[in-house]
Amino acid sequence: AIARAVDATVAGIRNGGRLIYVGAGSSGRMAVLDAAECQPTFGTPPKLVQALIAGGGPAITRAVEGAEDDVRHAERELNTRELTRNDVVVGVTASGTTPYVLAALRFARGRGATTVAITSNRKMPVARLAKIVIAAEVGPEVLTGSTRMKAGTAQKMVLNMLSTATMARLGHVYENLMIDVVQTNEKVAKRALRILAEASGRNVSAAEHALRAAGHNMRVALVMLKLGVAAKEARKRMKAAGDNLRVALGEMSEVAGDRWRVAKKKRGMKIG
Repeated sequence: AIARAVDATVAGIRNGGRLIYVGAGSSGRMAVLDAAECQPTFGTPPKLVQALIAGGGPAITRAVEGAEDDVRHAERELNTRELTRNDVVVGVTASGTTPYVLAALRFARGRGATTVAITSNRKMPVARLAKIVIAAEVGPEVLTGSTRMKAGTAQKMVLNMLSTATMARLGHVYENLMIDVVQTNEKVAKRALRILAEASGRNVSAAEHALRAAGHNMRVALVMLKLGVAAKEARKRMKAAGDNLRVALGEMSEVAGDRWRVAKKKRGMKIG
């Protein structure tokens, strides 16, 4: 089920769609966390992966009374995002009965978007609204009804798999390395150098020189290091490959590269 959700999400994004999580309470916070981490980890546009939580921003850090029952809010939030059939809306609800999530999936279905449910109970209403149902049935909680525990942990793992596999398929990783990680602080900047050194088989000093010459573009730097070319030539190769790193490195066939460029043109955005 997770693999089917990944396939649907990759297809949607390649055609200009977005991945939109919807949840309430603990489930909503898990969704917000995964969406927030996609941009710095994979270098994606801020709106590509989004999360809606019942109660809005305040609900991220504290409980908002009655928020999960506000079906109108779910509909309004999705309506402002102008859903299309290329979008994928993922409802996250352990119980499978949360009104906010059910309303969002119902609205998404009406707009032709792909609907996915992440739940702990396949027999609940959410399964009837979602095209793809991911049911991690973890059994009773240690504290009865406290779904922030086993159910929440399972949801976090599923969300990790969904977003990570999707971004890997879209080319935002190289091997098992974060080739598009956003270098926002000293720790991540050092990590970027280690990634380049490992990916290229060169030392950290060479990686640092290449990254500086590449204007801190890790893809361009890796092409420089692996092919032994200057930054200008590396950029030229990346442009000719439609920003596909593996094509630029000669690790992917031109036929596959052509398919990549067609998908990129449809989306009208950088896909990797």
